[in-house]
Amino acid sequence: MVQNLNYIPIHDYLIFCSALFCIGVTGVLIKRNALVILMSIELMVNSINLLLAAFSAYTNDPAGQIFVFFIMVVAAAEVAVGLAIIVVIFRTTHSIDIDVLNKLKW
Repeated sequence: MVQNLNYIPIHDYLIFCSALFCIGVTGVLIKRNALVILMSIELMVNSINLLLAAFSAYTNDPAGQIFVFFIMVVAAAEVAVGLAIIVVIFRTTHSIDIDVLNKLKW
């Protein structure tokens, strides 16, 4: 049996996706800008998508790649709704800093 050495091992995907996810979590927890928080959430979703696609290719099962497609569709809708909310907040407070959002309380 001839081994194909032109592939990336699954543990490299695990390390890379874990690092991307940790960067996204750090961005959500530390940053105060709403746009940066949305981008960090998208980074976390994309790291999960990459890992699902890697496991799907590793197990030769196309179901994971189909699942990634549906996750990307939902993420695109999430971005559209999130940006619409940020636009409304900016029109109200003239800032996208999330610390200013306590002014929107009743």
